Amino acid sequence: MEIEVNENLLLPQEILLSAGVHIGTRIKTKDMEQFIYKVRPDGLFVLDMEQMNARVKIVAKFLSRLDISKVCVASSKRYGRNPVEKFCDSLGCKSYTGRFTSGTFTNPDYSDFFEPDAIIVTDSLADQQIVEEASIIGVPVIALCSTDNSLKDVDLAIPVNNKGRRSLAIVYWLLAREILREKGTLPVSGDFGSSIEDFETTL
Repeated sequence: MEIEVNENLLLPQEILLSAGVHIGTRIKTKDMEQFIYKVRPDGLFVLDMEQMNARVKIVAKFLSRLDISKVCVASSKRYGRNPVEKFCDSLGCKSYTGRFTSGTFTNPDYSDFFEPDAIIVTDSLADQQIVEEASIIGVPVIALCSTDNSLKDVDLAIPVNNKGRRSLAIVYWLLAREILREKGTLPVSGDFGSSIEDFETTL
């Protein structure tokens, strides 16, 4: 069987499709309409993979110009925790997984107070508290967003299945690879030491 090649995608199409990076939910918000490719007969909305890839490239270019140690990456969701921690280990970012403590970015008297230059959240709804604190201090927010997400206080969305274990591993792996390429640490056609499986949460 001949595999369809799409030059706009950062990984072969069959890998992205098998991981379900394009599969949304049965809920569609007005904010996310622009990223929806179609609706399936079973009622699931499908995200546009080309837009996902384009946004990964844009985010990687933006983050590569920042002090990466001042970029915070967060996931309160179980399936996002290992991808986030592996992403941060690979790049030297600061990770926040599990419960986020109110005041981390806004209260200088808090023992773990941190002033980020940018925030990445795995789900703008589940990680809403972090998004709100980032907006209070005027820090750019990048969010992985499915069809049911709001873009309130989000500066840049990556449209992707942010609920699937394999999908989250792929998007964080891709983002890490593209940032390293943008920074010149990796050649444009090179891959770094970690695999997608390394980024995946084990059951």
